Amino acid sequence: MKYVPFYALCILFFIACKSTTLGSSAKVSNMSELNEAISNAQPGDVIIMASGTWTDAKIKFYGNGTEKKPITLKAEKAGETRIEGQSYLQLGGEYLVVEGLHFENGYSPIESVIRYQIGKDSTAFHSRVTQCVVKDFNKPSRLTNDRWISFFGRHNTMDFCYIAGKANDGETMRIFQGGNKHQFNHHQITHNYFGPRPRKGGPRGETIRVGDSSSSMTPGYVNISHNYFDRCNGEVEVISDKTNFNTFKNNIFYKCEGSLVMRHSDFTTVDGNMFIGGDESDFYGGIRVINSGHWIMNNYFYKINGYEFRSPLALMNGIPKSPLNRYKQVTDVVVAYNTWVDCKSPFQVGVGQNMASVDVLPKSEIRSAQPIRTLVANNIIYNEQPDDSPVVNHHRIDGVEFINNLIDNGGTPFTSLGSLDNQEIEMAKINDWLLAPMGMERLDSTYQGFEFERIENDLLGNPRSNNKPGAIADLSAAKSFNLAKDKYGPSWFDANPSKTKSTIHTAASYDELVVKLNEAKSGDVVEITSDAITITSSLKIDKNITVRAKQGTTNLTYAGNAMTPAFELNPGGELNLENINLMGKSGQLSFAPLEENMSSAYKLNIANCTIDGFDYILKASKGSFADSLNMTNTTFQNCANGFVLAAEKKGDYNAEMVTFSGCTFNNVAQNVIHFYRGGYDESTIGGYLKLNNNTFTSCGAKEKSSVLIKTRGIINVLIKGNKFTNNRVSYVAILWGAKNNLHSENTLSNSGIIKVEEQQKLELLY
Repeated sequence: MKYVPFYALCILFFIACKSTTLGSSAKVSNMSELNEAISNAQPGDVIIMASGTWTDAKIKFYGNGTEKKPITLKAEKAGETRIEGQSYLQLGGEYLVVEGLHFENGYSPIESVIRYQIGKDSTAFHSRVTQCVVKDFNKPSRLTNDRWISFFGRHNTMDFCYIAGKANDGETMRIFQGGNKHQFNHHQITHNYFGPRPRKGGPRGETIRVGDSSSSMTPGYVNISHNYFDRCNGEVEVISDKTNFNTFKNNIFYKCEGSLVMRHSDFTTVDGNMFIGGDESDFYGGIRVINSGHWIMNNYFYKINGYEFRSPLALMNGIPKSPLNRYKQVTDVVVAYNTWVDCKSPFQVGVGQNMASVDVLPKSEIRSAQPIRTLVANNIIYNEQPDDSPVVNHHRIDGVEFINNLIDNGGTPFTSLGSLDNQEIEMAKINDWLLAPMGMERLDSTYQGFEFERIENDLLGNPRSNNKPGAIADLSAAKSFNLAKDKYGPSWFDANPSKTKSTIHTAASYDELVVKLNEAKSGDVVEITSDAITITSSLKIDKNITVRAKQGTTNLTYAGNAMTPAFELNPGGELNLENINLMGKSGQLSFAPLEENMSSAYKLNIANCTIDGFDYILKASKGSFADSLNMTNTTFQNCANGFVLAAEKKGDYNAEMVTFSGCTFNNVAQNVIHFYRGGYDESTIGGYLKLNNNTFTSCGAKEKSSVLIKTRGIINVLIKGNKFTNNRVSYVAILWGAKNNLHSENTLSNSGIIKVEEQQKLELLY
């Protein structure tokens, strides 16, 4: 019995040691408590942020944990600690972990939402942000530049996060490599769900940017793998790789209107990624190659229809003696064991060559250096329908060696350029978009180039012991493939919630219309039951809403103040107007976005309507952006101005996809369609205007430019099957021939001509 106290002391000592090893846990409920807990944190400690809304939370998480005992900042329950208002998170120190926070309904008042650095001196190393959400956390003005996630230091991680909805200027995520402590960084960006990034209407809209031109000669060793990129449409570069020795592996790019681009990088590995497109867009992109030493292998492309900069595979021309921020020559690249299924012109060599523009561009912009010492081997192209040009030579192709590349071209052999071997290939359908070749003797023959032994596995991670060309080497293993979206992003967050059924509301008066628009949820319909309503102030559109006549056609007369719109388009608003006669008077606007703080895009769809008597049909404001404008079977008449999408001066522009089909323009005095994009760059779709089967009569009477349809700087213009009669202008349009500006089957009577200028001189953006 005399030994009991000694044993008791030993037990107490053991418990005390165990407690020290695990660290302490502290729950905090406000910023004062959080700051105190951070300042006192020791290795192994856990700081728990209470559930609820934290408004204007400016979190500076500094501490020095250890590899085995990190300091953790986490939500009390993942997803229930909501960070709103003017908030941000900064990390500095070593071995820090942040888990389970939800950023929404606000914006960062500084340059980043999550930053692996506090100020300029306190940098994070070996730190991790996991199971977090950043959604729609945009600056009030879409022209304000920032990025949501900023990586600094070394060995930092972001995984299992959801990041979506960035609409303002700047990349969603950026890895900074300026300075020695930010190089050789080995950052890990894995298992994240990069949700939709809307079209931006200008450059600087990447989802991820690794480095910049000034750090482009530095090594990164960044690993961006096992991520899901869902409709990341900010610009032509979904990912812009601008440092060296980085890896992009096993990512899914789903219907992204842009490409994975080796912009200023060397020695990049692109392995086992899937690029999934479809027939609904001609802007889905694949891989664009610049610079040297890349290995591009085991990738799969389905219905990628982009051209040139968005090609399924674009091997670019470079600029001789290129400055750091432009295009270096493609050299010493290997493209092996990839598969393209139903893609348009999958191999494009010499993309971006622009020797014909020597008179409108400086010599330092002329891309005349062809790809050299590049090997394309053991790839498969499979087309259900014949493709006239599976290989496109934009300049010179002799610097690219093609060996053992097979094509099944829908029964039509392709014999040009000597780059492909025609072969009947039977494909097994794994799912709606994944096809794998079935066993054939010809497929067992592959070319074994220098260091090809490094290609050990196929697209799905199966060994290449039974080697075959194309991305998939083992059909039996492919049949068990299942793409589970729930393995990307936070386990607690639903990235694709089921859509609720829309509700139909009815309104018989102006007051009822205002009430129903406020009550309606996004996707709902408001039907007007009366024949006529007078609107006395602007109707606010801040959600996806349909306004239509319940029967026949309803007359809406706008009687609001001068220079105010009948429909005020707010950030994120989408108005679908159907079977409405909208009438106004001089000095009023039919539709207009807010004058400022248009943090995200709007959409406007008008069908079977009449717009009559306004000063402007649509007037864009500086910083506003329409993702899409679709006008169908609608009459626009007796207006002083039409659609004025020309509020920006350089680089940015005010709308992306603009379509008029079966519409009538009558007596619109000027600016019938003024769609403008200032500055020369190729980072975006560049605007898209389609005029199909419309009628323009007695328009342009006060048009000072003498051009009816003004499209200066817009990259994609199609004017087809329209009728122009008695329009008092010299030109119906002046098109940019070197770009995708086309016209056909139009009838012109007393309306001037359509002029094509092959080259247009524009101001450079850099």
